[in-house]
Amino acid sequence: MRVLVTAASKHGATVQIAGAIADELRLRGHEAVHLPLGEARVEEFDAVVVGSAVYIGHWLKEATQFVRQNQVALRARRVWLFSSGPVGNLPRPDEPAVDVEKVERMTAAAGHVVFSGRLDHDQLTFGEKAILSALRAPEGDFRDWAAIRSWAGSVADDLTSAAITAR
Repeated sequence: MRVLVTAASKHGATVQIAGAIADELRLRGHEAVHLPLGEARVEEFDAVVVGSAVYIGHWLKEATQFVRQNQVALRARRVWLFSSGPVGNLPRPDEPAVDVEKVERMTAAAGHVVFSGRLDHDQLTFGEKAILSALRAPEGDFRDWAAIRSWAGSVADDLTSAAITAR
């Protein structure tokens, strides 16, 4: 199966997660292509993984716009969603972003997962630093690469099952 893996990322951490997902899908025998949202053409793929960084409980605007603009094509394919952003203990990694439920409905997604993110104060704007200071959000890289690869493996297994069933 040919799989598009794309994500919206403000500081690059979520795009790195998308890259790891694409790598795992390739290891599992799928033709996974990792592209920026602006270069992604959904119609060229059999399945799609879409992710977004989450800020103040919401997916990034460019991710929700991508889903809205490609809603018809996405609904005609297997779609998985991932969110990235929670750090430390705020909020719990299994708490989805406010708008994910809407994105799930627009895409008829097969699944959604939340991965912890990375917080590097040096990359933040003054406003972001102020918000995170008030929340006492810890700095660091909280991404769980084993969990990311495991989830990508379950996506690969689902794609393999779908391909066998389609024959």
